[in-house]
Amino acid sequence: MCLGIPGQLVELMESHEHLARVDVSGVTRVINIGLLEDEPVQPGDWVLIHVGFAMSKIDEEEANLALGSLQMMGQAYDDELEAFLRIEDRKRYKGRLRWEPLSESSSDMCSARGRGRRGGSSSSGL
Repeated sequence: MCLGIPGQLVELMESHEHLARVDVSGVTRVINIGLLEDEPVQPGDWVLIHVGFAMSKIDEEEANLALGSLQMMGQAYDDELEAFLRIEDRKRYKGRLRWEPLSESSSDMCSARGRGRRGGSSSSGL
């Protein structure tokens, strides 16, 4: 599955006939429009962009629909991440009234892991 991002052409680059500057939700980028040779484009047109290439010319209604869908996907991701973090926090602090730092013995265990398997120094001589 490919993800296409709608962008509105701002200018055609004079330095290269296949490059154009587009606005994607307020951020301008230079993209390659060479794949649209059969569909002439001009500033104000909307295109569907994938990895820096304009894949097709779209109308404003389709662009708005795609932008709305992307925003909904982003919101769903944010909601899922927030729910996950809340669950992990409950697991981590269950039974405690407040957060407590790791004990010194825990940090000693971490430093012991850095030593070689046979004990001794953590440098491997590499």
